[in-house]
Amino acid sequence: MAASIPKPDRWGGPGWHTPVPADHPATPLLSARAVRARSHAVLDHVAAGRSPHWRWEPSRLAATVAAVVETTRASYPDLRVPVHSRWRHFEAGGADRWAALADAAGLAGEAQRLERARVRIDLVIPSVLLDAGAGAAWHYDDAAHGQRLSRSEGLGVASFDWFARGGWSADLATPLRTDAAALAAVTPDALAGAFQVGADNPLVGLDGRAALLRRLGEVMAATPAVFGVPARLGNMLDFLLMQADGDRIDADVVLGTLLRALGPVWPGRLSLEGVNLGDCWHHPATADGWMPFHKLTQWLTYSLLEPLADAGLHVTGLDALTGLPEYRNGGLLLDTGLLVPASGALPTVLLSVDDPAIVEWRAVTVAALDLIADGVRATLGLSAEAFPLACVLEGGTWATGRRLAAARRPGGAPPLNIASDGTVF
Repeated sequence: MAASIPKPDRWGGPGWHTPVPADHPATPLLSARAVRARSHAVLDHVAAGRSPHWRWEPSRLAATVAAVVETTRASYPDLRVPVHSRWRHFEAGGADRWAALADAAGLAGEAQRLERARVRIDLVIPSVLLDAGAGAAWHYDDAAHGQRLSRSEGLGVASFDWFARGGWSADLATPLRTDAAALAAVTPDALAGAFQVGADNPLVGLDGRAALLRRLGEVMAATPAVFGVPARLGNMLDFLLMQADGDRIDADVVLGTLLRALGPVWPGRLSLEGVNLGDCWHHPATADGWMPFHKLTQWLTYSLLEPLADAGLHVTGLDALTGLPEYRNGGLLLDTGLLVPASGALPTVLLSVDDPAIVEWRAVTVAALDLIADGVRATLGLSAEAFPLACVLEGGTWATGRRLAAARRPGGAPPLNIASDGTVF
């Protein structure tokens, strides 16, 4: 189990691959507050006409809100929208795969509550890290349910099945766990087999995804404060229980733990005085030039809400988290005309994830999602407490982005051409 860390020094003490004490210069960048504030600064930059890449068209905001409301009402007529999380993908095609697995493994019931939550964490962390865009040509055949799935649903179910077969466990006697030793041994061939990859079924970023899992295993082993000895992802539950105030834990604490525990996992990223900044890039509109997003880590935080609730923890301050700057939410802006390329050639150019146009697009997406959420709530007559951003995303912006993409481009392809290594988008 995880070693006890006093709350005031929760992220800066021993037992971390890369300790990040409170006074470290990277600390201000490792929060959702930083993402939101800096994203709005970039939106202001674009809205003021200072961007060579994009034009902001505020007159299109009402139409964008209306499209999201239309999707939300069609999908959830009672407006009882679940939070945006990886667990929705495990339910693809109406199959409750997790409930069936937990029941078969004897994890149902109050007596198994904490271990069940650990197993859910074991499952969902690698699955989220494998959720970068699959590409339009890839699919996964779920033989058990007679479904052919693609994109996020396919990636989710493929990772679920791999986990259920014991693919991430170092002990065949306890297959439903994710151990550092097993992840550190993952090869591209193993991932290709689990995801049914072949010449006629290519997956974007195969090698990058396998490398990310191996690196996750290495970082887990070097972070006993969170993952214990031997290192297991599910042991993060015990660390978070120690950081909780009774049965409540703030979303900032969950995200902050993930950013520090998993930050060293990301390959080839910018760093600041020895701390890997993860999904953080440069943009001149911010005061110090740094533009953090932490997209996958925030997606993971949203996806931990249900496991933590299963363990009896209520996550507070959820709206401190931001919207997610990825293909569907970002595409929503372009496909409704809320954000317009300054050059008609931009959508045809192959762009890297650190290209200023992409960084700017992602930042405007985060800020615009706040504005869209306000409009959606006003239209539906709901408060932020009753309809948090996590529900707006699920209801919501992500689904509307997908719907519009499918209507505009073959296979619902993203609106921009991005060279991805499978670890950002």
